[in-house]
Amino acid sequence: MDGLTMLRHFVAQLQVFWELYGTLPYHHQQSWSLHGLDHTPSEDDLSIKYRHFKMIEANQSPPIKKPRREKNRETISSIESSTEAMEPHIWKELPEDLFEAVIARLPVTTVFRFRLVCRKWNSQITSGSFRLAPRAHPWFYSVTHENENSGLMYDPSLKKWHHHSSIPSLPSKTIVLPVASTGGLICFLDVGHRNFYVCNPLTQSFKELPSRSVRVWSRVAVGMTLNGKSYKILWLACNGDHEIYDSVVNRWTRPGNIPSTVKLPLSLNFRSQPIAIESKLYFMRSNPDGLVDYDMLSNTWRQSVIPLPPHLTDHTLAESDGRLMLVGLLTKNAATCVGVWELQRMTLLWKEVDRMPNIWCLEFYGKHVRMTCLGNRGLIMLSLRSSQMSRLVTYDVSSREWHKVPGGRVREHGRTRQWITWGIAFHPCPAAVA
Repeated sequence: MDGLTMLRHFVAQLQVFWELYGTLPYHHQQSWSLHGLDHTPSEDDLSIKYRHFKMIEANQSPPIKKPRREKNRETISSIESSTEAMEPHIWKELPEDLFEAVIARLPVTTVFRFRLVCRKWNSQITSGSFRLAPRAHPWFYSVTHENENSGLMYDPSLKKWHHHSSIPSLPSKTIVLPVASTGGLICFLDVGHRNFYVCNPLTQSFKELPSRSVRVWSRVAVGMTLNGKSYKILWLACNGDHEIYDSVVNRWTRPGNIPSTVKLPLSLNFRSQPIAIESKLYFMRSNPDGLVDYDMLSNTWRQSVIPLPPHLTDHTLAESDGRLMLVGLLTKNAATCVGVWELQRMTLLWKEVDRMPNIWCLEFYGKHVRMTCLGNRGLIMLSLRSSQMSRLVTYDVSSREWHKVPGGRVREHGRTRQWITWGIAFHPCPAAVA
């Protein structure tokens, strides 16, 4: 049996195994934090069902649905007839790197279900060496207006929401919001701006960070960078106070004062999440309009004065393939639209590259729309709200495609409203440890 045939056979057997054993015997050993959500049918789903309905004549009875056990037998028989019989002396020597290569390319939710098969698989998937294959888009972690300590995770590849249970080990009555992420980990800050927490929302790995040496109760901007298996977190206040947490030494340090070349106070734009590109963190400021960036490796600050496009509100930074982007609402008279700009490094000016489709913007006409960015890495998720409407949309910077996000709504006081209040993008990683 050559390598390609062996790989195909292995994938086919995994698929059959999962169809037969959707609920696996190891579930009492491990908990899995992704819970099923109701599926929101798309227009394509409805169209397919409608065409299928038309094919059934009025004088014909609908086809008899086969029992699941019978369907599984047919599936196994078809695979056994089309492939060679599994040879134990070959399959028992299946290289672990080949196994990991196959598992790494499965959907994220399937990978986490496979953790429940046996201890060996769980150990391999959660080991520090295992890495998921690169994904085209990040996931989005969001919190709701009903319970900030439990949230929703959106998988854009499957266009599906997953419930996330409450963050473990949080002190009672503590309310936290996601403020930064890197390497599969999310940093949370309580609403009193006192304590930080780091969590892997998929594995529930959790850590409460030590207390800060500088007591700042005002609002702060927070950025996070990854360095191998370790991470650093920077908080920055408008008066220039800041500290850096290093997971290697598990403590906060103050590397020095902000230089005089950076104008204080910073007038930080807290609606805009900081952007991490390699070792640099970028913060959006006003008065003057522009950016402040900090290099985690060289411990250097820099200020760039960059004028904003006219008639712009609710603007936020975004990033795609190392490029700095800007997303915001363009409002003039009664018309409102979402625009996208890219920073030109040579001229330090924002160049408009795209706008939301006009047919979508017509829905905002005459309404006082507010925009919140729920994720700003390659795939941007935006929450657009007014007293009359509420929408979630995504924008793919590379393909310049806009999509409406299904679900994420709740009925409140007789009206259907979006229940997403805050969110952040993150890349799923089962091996990430807080």
